[in-house]
Amino acid sequence: MTQLQRITNCVLTTGDQALLLQKPRRGWWVAPGGKMESGETIKEAAEREFREETGLHVLNTELRVVSTIVIMENNQLVDEWMMFTFQSTSFKGQLFEQSPEGKLEWKQVKDIVKLPMAEGDTWMFQHVLNRQGIMYGTFYYTKEFKLISYRLTPEFA
Repeated sequence: MTQLQRITNCVLTTGDQALLLQKPRRGWWVAPGGKMESGETIKEAAEREFREETGLHVLNTELRVVSTIVIMENNQLVDEWMMFTFQSTSFKGQLFEQSPEGKLEWKQVKDIVKLPMAEGDTWMFQHVLNRQGIMYGTFYYTKEFKLISYRLTPEFA
């Protein structure tokens, strides 16, 4: 059995823009974040990871999405992690000119789901950017990150 990883990230929105990070490996856009450290709360981890990747201190973060990511190969579970997505609408500090994790860029909220990203992330961004409350989801992927299936609560109409 694989060890369950815990990942946190944060979507920072101001007005009609959100700060995203483009990862060099696949060129996919993500919300800045990363692995939790031992003993951290999910909120502390999201704020620390965001600061380490952007230089900004997010304020008043709120939990918006809790999802389980399952990686399958030959109908067998090969990896699994929990992702806790927060949102913030305010920050302090100076944005890094270059993130250690990739390219930082403010993107128009209306254009975000059209950007290259993991398929499940489109549902996460749609929820965080357009809906209230918390969404819960499970996403099943191949090892190449092709979405096999998913479940969301609440569902999208």
